[in-house]
Amino acid sequence: MPRQQQPATRPARRRSYDQFCATARALDSVGDRWTLLIVRELLAGPRRYTDLHADLPGVSTDVLASRLKDMEQGGLVTRRRLPPPAAASVYELTGRGRGLLPVLAALAEWGAPALAERRPTDAVRAHWFALVLLRALEGTAHEGIVEVHLDEGEFHVRAGGAKDDGAVYGDGPAARADARLTLDAEVCLALGQGELTLAEAVGDGRVEVSGDGPLATELRGE
Repeated sequence: MPRQQQPATRPARRRSYDQFCATARALDSVGDRWTLLIVRELLAGPRRYTDLHADLPGVSTDVLASRLKDMEQGGLVTRRRLPPPAAASVYELTGRGRGLLPVLAALAEWGAPALAERRPTDAVRAHWFALVLLRALEGTAHEGIVEVHLDEGEFHVRAGGAKDDGAVYGDGPAARADARLTLDAEVCLALGQGELTLAEAVGDGRVEVSGDGPLATELRGE
């Protein structure tokens, strides 16, 4: 007896609010759990899948792969192959994906008060403070790379906004820094919430600024 052919499996359709509303359409694209946190990681520039998984503790490999596929289909990220000797694929934000920077920055500002107490189960990465700190660096007259030293580690941010590659921050020390800030997480969060200006924090010694260039001089208020 001939084997009965199984019907083709249709790809699962992403859930939609089916509302003719800009907010609903946005949430159709980025409302799934983990999606905006993937954007947060990719604001640092192209990342390999393994790097994304390492900096998103708690996400399963299946969920991460599924979200990245959805984000590719939705035009938020692209995937490309690095040339030898790297021979690895990286994910990076498209222009539409990079357009989520102000959304993430607003969410970071709104959520900062909830960080008053660190729970024992909380994972932490130093670069997760980058979006919070960007607010304090808005309006600087000089552009450049600011390296930030916290007890939790180091990261660097770009004062003056993102460049063409979309990277607004990066994990670890910068290859070349125009200024260096040393502070603690509490002060960093206060700066992000607008409770404290950078000039005030530098003036009372809660932020130490080092460097010889014009950006460092500006941040010191000289």
